[in-house]
Amino acid sequence: MLSTDQRDPTRDLEPLIGNTPLLAIRFRFRGSERVLYAKSENLNMTGSVKDRMALEILRRAYRTGALRPGGLIVEATSGNTGISFAAIGRALGHPVAIFLPSWMSEERIALLRSFGAELHLVPPEQGGFVGAIQLADELARRTEGAFLPHQFSNQDNCDAHERGTGPELYSQLASLGSIPDAFVAGVGTGGTVMGVGRFLRRVQPEVRLHPVEPASSPTLSAGHRIGHHRIQGISDEFIPPIVDLEFLNEVLAVADGDAILMAQRLARQVGLAVGISSGANFLAALRAQERLGPSSVVTTLFADSNKKYLSTDLMAEEPAREGYLAPDVDLLGVRAVGRVCTMCSDPIWTGTGPF
Repeated sequence: MLSTDQRDPTRDLEPLIGNTPLLAIRFRFRGSERVLYAKSENLNMTGSVKDRMALEILRRAYRTGALRPGGLIVEATSGNTGISFAAIGRALGHPVAIFLPSWMSEERIALLRSFGAELHLVPPEQGGFVGAIQLADELARRTEGAFLPHQFSNQDNCDAHERGTGPELYSQLASLGSIPDAFVAGVGTGGTVMGVGRFLRRVQPEVRLHPVEPASSPTLSAGHRIGHHRIQGISDEFIPPIVDLEFLNEVLAVADGDAILMAQRLARQVGLAVGISSGANFLAALRAQERLGPSSVVTTLFADSNKKYLSTDLMAEEPAREGYLAPDVDLLGVRAVGRVCTMCSDPIWTGTGPF
């Protein structure tokens, strides 16, 4: 536990994480002009929303004494969380060991190695993602002073979004004179939808909270892994312990091909270089808006950029199939609102395209 004369080393990294812009994305869908809102999480320290959770977990670990200077950080991950712990851990002076399913993108593997992480690739025959968690637990048990974040069961994960992402999103919308009707987010650990959801439910009790999963691998709906999908970072192999489906509204499913097409359109039409899960989040938000009405205020987030997917199908031509929504989305422009100006109380806008 930190003594009174010790300062929290995570404070030095706070300016690099959080306080991301809120994007207002204007588009036409089947003849109707609309707006959806998304937090631009690719602007965090390592380029993903997982930096928020990693910093909060390490902050709490320092305060409780679970993590001490120089201690080994060990975690199992599908990519972004591992990258966050590797970078933030090294910035704080810790060695980091990461257990990663072997089929994750080449860029994820290369980035983990670039941050000096001790990388353990876990093939399907060793248990895949569940095997990675077990192997991480084993290494932590036999290493004195090791710290295991346990991202899937650690409530600090949710707290990071309840204290940060949720209030940011709400205040940015409020500066535009709006309140959210719904929040939508893909579930990897579930920390984002649970944490943001808890905050929004306190200030807007009627808000709808929709978790998102791949249509071809409906883990949340089935209770266990079924099938395969290409949306890295969500629907790993089980329902995470921190996810309370009773607290949430209907699970929204998105086809991975549709998510790829949508991410491609966001890049090609309005210059938003986002990952596949961001395409899925946009389409799930559109599904939620279809149910609530075209003028409803539906929010989501873009979890990371497309730079971790250059070796994946995101960079290939994807066929449009019957039932896909992305081919009917015509993106018209983007504006971003950051902090409210403390001098003038007006939102700070940047943007492209007419609004």
